[in-house]
Amino acid sequence: MSGAADHFTHRDMTKNLDLYEGEVPVERVGYLTELLSDRAVEYLKRSHEKPFYLSLHYTAPHWPWEGPKDQAVSDAMNYGPVGFRAGGSLKVYADMMKGLDAGIGRVLETLKRTGLERNTLVIFTSDNGGERFSYHWPFTGQKMDLHEGGVRVPAIVRWPGVTRAGTVSNQPVITMDWTATMVAATGNKPDPKYPLDGVDFSAVLAGRRALYDRTFFWRTYRQGAIRSGKWKYIRESKNESLYDLSIDEREQADFGQAQPQILAGLRREFDTWEIGMMKYPAAD
Repeated sequence: MSGAADHFTHRDMTKNLDLYEGEVPVERVGYLTELLSDRAVEYLKRSHEKPFYLSLHYTAPHWPWEGPKDQAVSDAMNYGPVGFRAGGSLKVYADMMKGLDAGIGRVLETLKRTGLERNTLVIFTSDNGGERFSYHWPFTGQKMDLHEGGVRVPAIVRWPGVTRAGTVSNQPVITMDWTATMVAATGNKPDPKYPLDGVDFSAVLAGRRALYDRTFFWRTYRQGAIRSGKWKYIRESKNESLYDLSIDEREQADFGQAQPQILAGLRREFDTWEIGMMKYPAAD
């Protein structure tokens, strides 16, 4: 449930069992990536008289760094935040990614065998940029950072009859857009009493609408950022930066002094947005 359990013992950093069925803790034997794949495959094999929604959240390649054959590493794990983040290697990380890829392959193969493939929207994405063993080139930053290396994530869509295989879109999207797009895919509309933060971009996926500019906001304990069109504004403490992502995706050239009006405008827009957000609790 925490998202960072040991892949074999399924216990968290405080040694508590962290594998649940709903809200009931359960004990299972096996590598977590494979257990999640098993459950997804079993679900897809059931009889589906109505449309279904399957949300499959793998923990791999999240630390602790354990591949499918690293039971011994798990047995020797020194629990606690330090132990969970210790060790690992590029090889272990690669093994974790291979296990993830194999699990996704099993899910897609099951969709095909059950005859659901042609009528299922499949989305593969991530919640944040990688860390430690990840390769972020050409971007700067990683997980927990609002530079592009921390907020750009994989986004792959297979939607038979809508998307065309092998194509790439440069349309900026954000995680909340998936909700709106999936609601639209079912022929429904969001409840007007609960407006969504994201937008339906199925028309872009289908090639019926041209790319268009978006404005995104992000915030962490130490950083704030806004992207509007090609411009990206980042603040950290009293420091501010302005980047032109159309020519500098690495965020190396600060345009703050050259474009003070754009910097000031994005600062105001970010401040206005932040007023409507919950305040972070005061630091201890």
